Amino acid sequence: MTQTLNIDILTIFPEIFQSPLEHGIIRRAKQAGIVTITPHNLRDFTHDKHHVVDDRPFGGGEGMVLKPEPIFRALEFLTHKSEPENSSIILLTPQGRTFTQSLAVDLSRLKQIVLICGRYEGIDERVNQVFSTDEVSIGDYVISGGEFAALVIVDAVVRLLPNALGCKDSTANESFSSGLLDCPVYTRPAIYRGLEVPEVLQNGNHREIAQWRRRKALEKTLLKRPDLLDKAPLRKEDLDLISKIKENS
Repeated sequence: MTQTLNIDILTIFPEIFQSPLEHGIIRRAKQAGIVTITPHNLRDFTHDKHHVVDDRPFGGGEGMVLKPEPIFRALEFLTHKSEPENSSIILLTPQGRTFTQSLAVDLSRLKQIVLICGRYEGIDERVNQVFSTDEVSIGDYVISGGEFAALVIVDAVVRLLPNALGCKDSTANESFSSGLLDCPVYTRPAIYRGLEVPEVLQNGNHREIAQWRRRKALEKTLLKRPDLLDKAPLRKEDLDLISKIKENS
């Protein structure tokens, strides 16, 4: 029986998630019971009549900081039945490690993921000290809040779940899954405005097609993201191909 992944998102803007979670792969995965995704309004965990979730930073400075009290209550509520070895509480912050396909794979094997969406100048550090098992960033740039980072992570993780995609091999052949960028892809018509699909893709020889795809993936990675080659699991024939590509270019 397929395990269900439960994703909880802690945010002060739960309405941001209403539309994105109701389309495509994510919607089908939810309908199939593969995943549950629940945005939680942080204000629901406040005890004052104004539902205050932020305050000025100690020591002065600009902006506001999300208060620890409602976040502590929310996380205690969301994780009181969770298994630590099968769950992850992630603080979405520019200070976190960069989100990668490898991390997405690790997260897809868990039973529960809690995503804490930062806002304003950040979250009281005591939340990180007590609860966070990881700090994650989706890149070296500034966005308005963790909600958009949460959507990126949710999409990347859900599509890796068993039976989320129509073809079980789809994720294995995508960019970054093998450590390389994906090869070029084509569809019909074979000739369009004088531009022809490479003949090797039309001849039906699967061995030659596989070799062509591997070479093109290596070429594209070498050209656009050579840094990936340092970590990619390369075979001897890959290294030989890379040497030939460099010589020809």
